[in-house]
Amino acid sequence: MIACVGPAIVDVLVRGFDLQARAQGCYFAESAELVPGGDAVNYAVCLQKLGKEARIVCFTGEDPAAKVLKDHLERCGADTSCMTRLESVPTPVTVIFLKEDGQRNSMMTRAHQFNFHPEADLSWMDGAEAVVLASLFRAPFLDPDAVKTIVTEAKRRDLPVYADTKLPNAGRMGLEDLKDVLPLMDGIFPNEAEAAYFTGQTEPEAMADGFLSYGVGSVIIKLGADGCLYKSAAETIRLPGLPAKAVDTTGAGDNFAAGFIALRSEGRSVDEALRFANAAGALCTTAYGATTALQDRDQVRKFPNR
Repeated sequence: MIACVGPAIVDVLVRGFDLQARAQGCYFAESAELVPGGDAVNYAVCLQKLGKEARIVCFTGEDPAAKVLKDHLERCGADTSCMTRLESVPTPVTVIFLKEDGQRNSMMTRAHQFNFHPEADLSWMDGAEAVVLASLFRAPFLDPDAVKTIVTEAKRRDLPVYADTKLPNAGRMGLEDLKDVLPLMDGIFPNEAEAAYFTGQTEPEAMADGFLSYGVGSVIIKLGADGCLYKSAAETIRLPGLPAKAVDTTGAGDNFAAGFIALRSEGRSVDEALRFANAAGALCTTAYGATTALQDRDQVRKFPNR
């Protein structure tokens, strides 16, 4: 079982938004739909679809959005026993405006910044074979001491630790704040913009070196349509992107990382895991929603008709 710690969110996907205001401030869009999301949710769902048991560690409110999330996770077979439901805080919601090329702009509610403190009770690690911090530098990972508590316990249990990064939206925590804990992480997954922000570099290899200088086991920079760059002290691998007719890039990075972690947890080589991850990330962009396109492992292996 892989423990996925981070945010659970309901996305409102808006397509074909017309910027021309109608009478009395009314706007129109082609469509809008509710889609379960958030990094921890995406990881858990993707891992389940790839044949790996996943447990989600997150919080929700006591509201209809919470039911949307829990029902979705349980339909996928994920372990929801460590979801914390709170009356005082609503479930985070993101409104995503999708463009024709699959890119997006987002509007988040303040509940995204709520820190539910998964370090307070670490029993969610019981039975785990790996731990994923699904939103490093955002809630619930806003406190370096909290991150250190989680990662130190995971390593005490001899569990691999992976972290997906986000640009900070509360405070200015950076790599220097985590210098004591980064050497304990087996892999970190920034996208190109995040890698540039945290390292101050402009080229992917220099960005990777910036992370490695803090002792991270490996860094995998997600380069979107340009593929990915993997770098560790022992090797460097760069793979080009795969052709895909992108309609929505939401969750592509989460699908990529989940694919990599799934195969590495089975002892597969870095190269095989990267190629699988590349296909999973590209496949994700071919449908609306973060986990809609992915169905199973065979589908990823065959994409795009390889």
